[in-house]
Amino acid sequence: QVQLVESGGGLVQPGGSLRLSCAARGNIFRIHTMGWYRQTPGKQRELVATITSDGSPNYGDSVKGRFVISRDNALTTVYLQMTGLKPEDTAVYYCNADQISYYSGRVRYTGSDYWGQGTQVTVSS
Repeated sequence: QVQLVESGGGLVQPGGSLRLSCAARGNIFRIHTMGWYRQTPGKQRELVATITSDGSPNYGDSVKGRFVISRDNALTTVYLQMTGLKPEDTAVYYCNADQISYYSGRVRYTGSDYWGQGTQVTVSS
């Protein structure tokens, strides 16, 4: 009923910038929190940034001051503006959405912890 569709990954040189986007698709009523996590082979998925429906952001320590998270006015798309990229930022970035209220017919449901398919970000010269 709900899908998260990511875009914007790719290859960038150290010090460069990238912007990731994640759009939630479905008959959505409200999404409380959206965010980004990342994962490299052999490591646990780690927090990059999250943002609530009232605009409160939360950043992982390794990206503070370099990345900015935002949401669109409809609160169904989340963006991650990444600047000052470092090789250690190389990872698969996953979009996450939590506490999604959506309609199936005339019935409203609430689901938790939805994930996108992931988008690769590679920082290399």
